[in-house]
Amino acid sequence: MSKSVDIRVDYLVVGAGVSGLSFANAIRQEAEDAGKAKPSVLILEADTEPGGYCKTIKQEGFVWDYSGHFFHFRNPEIEAWLRKRMPGQDVRTVEKHTSIRYGGLDIDFPFQKNIHQLEKSEFIDCLHSLYFRDDAGDATSFKQMLYQRFGRGIAERFLIPYNEKLYACDLDSLDSDAMGRFFPHADVKDIIGNMKQADNASYNATFTYPQGGAIEFIRALLRDLPESVIEYSEKLVSVDLEERVATTSNRRIGYQHLVSSAPFDKLCGMVQVPHDASVFSANKVLVFNLGFDRKGAKDVHWVYFPARSLPFYRIGFYDNIMDTDRMSLYVEIGAKSGQEFDVEAELAGVLAGLRREGYVTDHELVSWHSVAMDPAYVHITKASMEEHARLMKHFDAHGLHPVGRYGGWTYCSIEDNIVETRALASRLAGT
Repeated sequence: MSKSVDIRVDYLVVGAGVSGLSFANAIRQEAEDAGKAKPSVLILEADTEPGGYCKTIKQEGFVWDYSGHFFHFRNPEIEAWLRKRMPGQDVRTVEKHTSIRYGGLDIDFPFQKNIHQLEKSEFIDCLHSLYFRDDAGDATSFKQMLYQRFGRGIAERFLIPYNEKLYACDLDSLDSDAMGRFFPHADVKDIIGNMKQADNASYNATFTYPQGGAIEFIRALLRDLPESVIEYSEKLVSVDLEERVATTSNRRIGYQHLVSSAPFDKLCGMVQVPHDASVFSANKVLVFNLGFDRKGAKDVHWVYFPARSLPFYRIGFYDNIMDTDRMSLYVEIGAKSGQEFDVEAELAGVLAGLRREGYVTDHELVSWHSVAMDPAYVHITKASMEEHARLMKHFDAHGLHPVGRYGGWTYCSIEDNIVETRALASRLAGT
């Protein structure tokens, strides 16, 4: 006998972040384009406001996100669609200027294509180990890929220490293609060629950012959705796949399709499907947003730090994006998921590190904010990919569709989430 429910909808969406809001827009647009009545859509958001990690904090004249959420558009139509829904916003397309702080030098990113900017002895060591690297066979891990592709000098000076700080794990545990298209691959020809003619283009060579912060992208996605479509402070508790009934903190909801951006491991627990939870792990990132009384470094948007003596792996400059007159930074610290932070102590360490590296001199910190994102970057391993693929087939057959970085347990851009959920909406609308 079917379970009694309080409400039935065609599409139940979990999470009012980019993925969930994008799907809701797309499935309604599919119906409109087909000349059909719009389907019933309900978005559940456990928080009191939309955005997920794509939130913005405005404090004492500073505009900060939960972290640096910069859109890197490859699809002009998507960018135009979002811009159209941000009237009055100063939306800037910025050519990225990025560097790596290494041994007191600022090396252009990516490190592997700019080893000629190192001190002579280090440059020769990197070049020598690059030429004589052992690249026989297929790499079985991310760390092995780094050694095989770039040699010991490049791998151990930047690529290994930086990514270990970021992921907070042994890189031998990650799949060799854990970062996919987002890793700046380069062969010997690219590296040698860059010594004479710089070509440091990457997937995020330009980015788009609105004056009001990343939340403006969320507001753009909300613009065409009725307020009644979203229920805030309502958390998904469990899912009965056979009955297609979701139990929330408030009620039971029957659905035809459930689209979820919740972390995949958490979703598996709510569905209570047999799975190997041990293969799903991720890091945690503590983000500090720091506002100072005056300007600091110019002509740089973010800087990478491989040095293990510094707590942070990356800093970014909001003020250099929007040309404001006070230094406004985000600072990121990677840690194991679940690790507790002494925020005041971490802040002291961050400020000491910024002073050591010369970014803060006689500046006065006039405002700050912190947020911990857990999970932040998922650990992509062969085991996680195999278990995810196995479960996705089962879920899809029962009308459950995990999406986004955490639902897909993957490394992707914000634009990728929009592309993915539009494609899903097109497929489901045709069924």
